[in-house]
Order: sequence, then C-alpha cells, then structure tokens
Amino acid sequence: MEIILLERIEKLGVMGDVVKVKPGFARNFLLPQAKALRATKANLARFEAEREFLEKRNEETRAAAASSGEGLDGSSYVIIRKAGETGQLYGSVSARDIVEAVENDVKRNMVVLEQPIKALGLHNVTIKLHPEVAITVVVNVARSEEEAERQAKGEDVIASQMEQDRADAEDAANERAEIAAEMFDEGRDPEQDIPQSKGEEEE
Repeated sequence: MEIILLERIEKLGVMGDVVKVKPGFARNFLLPQAKALRATKANLARFEAEREFLEKRNEETRAAAASSGEGLDGSSYVIIRKAGETGQLYGSVSARDIVEAVENDVKRNMVVLEQPIKALGLHNVTIKLHPEVAITVVVNVARSEEEAERQAKGEDVIASQMEQDRADAEDAANERAEIAAEMFDEGRDPEQDIPQSKGEEEE
C-alpha cells in the first residue's frame, strides 16, 4: 500500500514522502494515528494544499518537545524491584513502569523498549518526545534505595555481593580450620566435636 507520510517515521521517510508499506502496518498503526494518508490523487492534492500548515505545526511541536526534553535528557529514575542473587528480577520493568517513574507527560508509546528490563542495574532508555526529538534517561533498577545509590556511584552490586559471599565462605572455612587445629592439639576428634559455623547453623 502506498501512503503519504504526515511526519517523520524512522526507517520509512519524512513528511511528504510517498512510500510503500504493508497494508496491516498502515491500517493498524499509521492511518489510525494520523501519521499518514493513503496515497490517492485526492489526498496528494490535499497534502500539497496543507503542506505549509502541516510543516509549521510540526516545527512548533518539535520545538516544544525539544524544550521539554532539555530537563529530562540524561536524568535518572529509581525503580525498586525484587530480584535473585544473580540480579535477575522476579518479574520485569515495562514501558508503563518507566512512564510512571518519569511522568512529565511522557506516554507509553514514546518509550523505546524492545523488551522489558529483567535485570538489576543502570539501563539507558530512549524516549521519543517527537518523531524528530529523542532523549535518553537512565533507569536505575535496584532492590532498595541504598542499593540504587551504590549503583548510581558506579558499583556493581551483584559482583560486590558475590565477592562478599566468597569472603564470608572463606572466613567460615578458616574459622573451622582453626577450631579443628585447636581440638586436634587437645586430642579431641574434630570430625565429631567441631561446632558448626553460624552460617551452617542458620541453614
């Protein structure tokens, strides 16, 4: 199907271009959202008659979006979620969640998110405020506000946690070895009498 673009559409063209698209894409997205017109003789004539008005309106909305985006571009938003030890979320962060965090008249269809966020960390997300104006915000997904602050400072909280777990395990092993050595010196059987470490008792 041939259509006339009424605004810039990524990978298709700019306002006024006549392009071919799949009928479903035109009927389900471009035409209902007034992003294009069917490329009929009547519509081509109508577009040429209204081109100046459409270009002026587009420039006004582009300028407004650019002005609004100045305060948002590069800003950071914290979203708290539950996650496992490896950093995988129990669930995900969707475009709707990002809209709720950012607010500022950002709509869900403006958020460019190929798939939901499913891991802790800092994620750069593109928001298209206008077909010609895109900004980037940082979505800080963490299990707590304290963890979010650490991530914002550049810390890899998952790596830090794993390192701490390894250190705790080494400390527990060293503690057991010391106790076993003392018991051996006293002539007792470490295998039978050695007490459990705190971590093992909790398990």
